Amino acid sequence: MSRKSASFKGLVMGFVLLVCIVTVFMLVRGFWFSPDKEVVAVVEEFYQYEQEGEFASSWKLFHSTMKEKFSKGHYIQDRAHVFMNHFGVETFDFTMNEPEKIDQWKMAKTGPAMKNVYKILVTQTYKGKYGNFDLEQEIFAVKEKDEWKIVWDYNQ
Repeated sequence: MSRKSASFKGLVMGFVLLVCIVTVFMLVRGFWFSPDKEVVAVVEEFYQYEQEGEFASSWKLFHSTMKEKFSKGHYIQDRAHVFMNHFGVETFDFTMNEPEKIDQWKMAKTGPAMKNVYKILVTQTYKGKYGNFDLEQEIFAVKEKDEWKIVWDYNQ
């Protein structure tokens, strides 16, 4: 076998190896960093903050349109008042369904259309002075400045 043929064969083998490495990397990256997993992570983070009564931290995960609806101070005060005082609970458990991708969605009928949205049904289970009850809410996640943010539905 000539030197030229051996070096060509080595070049082809190197190229095939590089393609295999890139393919594996893309598959692993897609598995670990898929939008579904990122959306689930931000919704879980939001509700973990809410469980712990860290409403300032959960408020930070809102999309800017949600922050326009509630000032940080009002949100913190209102959430603590309603859930802790009225319901007589200190915390809650929650479960989430699998995220569902929606191409386009509006937070309110008159609002702008948001693209690349994920919807997750969250069930919060409370055990309080008025007994045990579940609160179900569809949560929407929308990318804003390369970060997934929480949005609630205000359609009538």
